[in-house]
Amino acid sequence: MTRSVWLKADSDVGDWDDRRKRITAGLEAGVDWVLVDERDVERVRTLGEVNVAAFRADSDVHVFDVEENEEVPEPDARIVGKDGEGDGTVDLPSDFSGSADLSTLRREDAAEGAFVRILSEEYEAFAEAAAEEGDYTIVVGEDWTIIPLENLIARIGEETDLVAGVTNAEEARTAFETLELGADAVLLDSDSPDEIRATVDVRDTAERETLDLEWGEVLTIEQTGSADRVCVDTGSLMEHDEGMLVGSMSRGLFFVHAETAESPYVASRPFRVNAGAVHAYVRVPDGGTKYLAELQSGDEVQLVDTDGNTREAIVGRVKIEKRPMFRVEVETEDGDRVETLLQNAETIKVATQDGRKAVTDLEVGDELKLYLEGGARHFGESVEESIIEQ
Repeated sequence: MTRSVWLKADSDVGDWDDRRKRITAGLEAGVDWVLVDERDVERVRTLGEVNVAAFRADSDVHVFDVEENEEVPEPDARIVGKDGEGDGTVDLPSDFSGSADLSTLRREDAAEGAFVRILSEEYEAFAEAAAEEGDYTIVVGEDWTIIPLENLIARIGEETDLVAGVTNAEEARTAFETLELGADAVLLDSDSPDEIRATVDVRDTAERETLDLEWGEVLTIEQTGSADRVCVDTGSLMEHDEGMLVGSMSRGLFFVHAETAESPYVASRPFRVNAGAVHAYVRVPDGGTKYLAELQSGDEVQLVDTDGNTREAIVGRVKIEKRPMFRVEVETEDGDRVETLLQNAETIKVATQDGRKAVTDLEVGDELKLYLEGGARHFGESVEESIIEQ
């Protein structure tokens, strides 16, 4: 599931200067959406690139910029419910059973989502009804408990993106984890740049895979001739236990450490993984692979640590040079054999049962950390078909 962070920056936040400071902090942190009043849409877009949702004004009055007398640009999503039934400004019918006025949501191209404060069980029902009509359903709890969110996650299904109102990163973590499925997004109401950044970090953590890494026994370690070797330099500094998953065969990728260790030969380069020859696969986010030869600046690659925790990094540069290579072949626990080519150099290290080890020191019988996956690859995507790699 792709998670997102919305930042609340409408008139409830304060004057434009207050709203601008909050929006700027959100843009710097990497929020996905900013939620404003309709007349602020253009102001947000002048601050930076972000999806803009706007509380929709009276459906019969088209909003104009008062100073410029120009029509306000369309937001990416229009939200109804503020100053209406959604937030309690207009009372729901006392016998509400899902029949409150949702005409704006139901009218084509009038609005894409609804804002509902969960003031009672009746408002839960109202949120459910709104979810049937809108692409986005924003729910904000009053004296919030987790039960209303659990109810809505269980009942709404996939017809809408459920956006849960939160005031800090810990509430966001809970929203993303509720009923294991979690909300699709959170609407953060906070001025704190630290809290905004922490909430974005929670989003990133919730989206990341955790991979099951296994061990394979080295059967062959032999020098080969030279090949075109690829160093992947990322825009991120990697930790000592991080690297990438690369290999000649898509069903078995080798964990190769980043060059974080100091050596007598060369200074550490914690942004770099010396990943192997141009033909090899490298794992990228969302479970795909790319050939090392295809990588270029701006692409995303997946970083992984020795426990299988993953994160994303942007490729800053790819260096391809002719270098002498080793062929490393291992046998997995189920008897399969996979291999890869790695540069013959002391600075290239792999994860073994005995700890981090230079490829030049590998011996037959060593056990290497691998990521094993069934199936074949077609343009980097896993497919179920018969394939022989040797």
